[in-house]
Amino acid sequence: MNLLESLKKSPSQAQYKQMIAFIGENKKRFSNLVLIYLNGPERITQRASTLLVYFSKKHLELVIGELGIIVRHSQKSDVTVAIKRNTLRFLQDMSIPKRWQGKVTDLCFSFLTSHQEPIAVKVFAMTVLANIAMENSELKNELIPIIEDQMPFGSAGFRNRGAKVLKRLS
Repeated sequence: MNLLESLKKSPSQAQYKQMIAFIGENKKRFSNLVLIYLNGPERITQRASTLLVYFSKKHLELVIGELGIIVRHSQKSDVTVAIKRNTLRFLQDMSIPKRWQGKVTDLCFSFLTSHQEPIAVKVFAMTVLANIAMENSELKNELIPIIEDQMPFGSAGFRNRGAKVLKRLS
């Protein structure tokens, strides 16, 4: 299977599952996916980020091995909303290794406090920060006021997630 060719077409759920099975535990194939994620044209990169979300649910250990590259890529100013959203989507479902918590925290705070980021990016960033804050109580003191300040102006989705996160952090 050629991952790049498979991602050029708009893959179905079944095709994403086939790609996940093809990559499996193979580090070389996974590295190829990460390269496509980093270097592909925008549409292919978005599809690769979606594949990373699905892949991380089955093979998290491989994703953790490439976490530094993925996080650094998400910090670029020209990265698309889809990349940010999908990156945060899989980060919210994992325990961030200690050595990456600082970078991920900075990234998520920049997304959460930005006026330009869409709601989905902010909501996923909030959840990632809450997960890290559960291990680091000092972070709770920074996160809670930011969420509380944004709640009155947030969308229904933001307020809903914000209320759940605030309850969890209390």
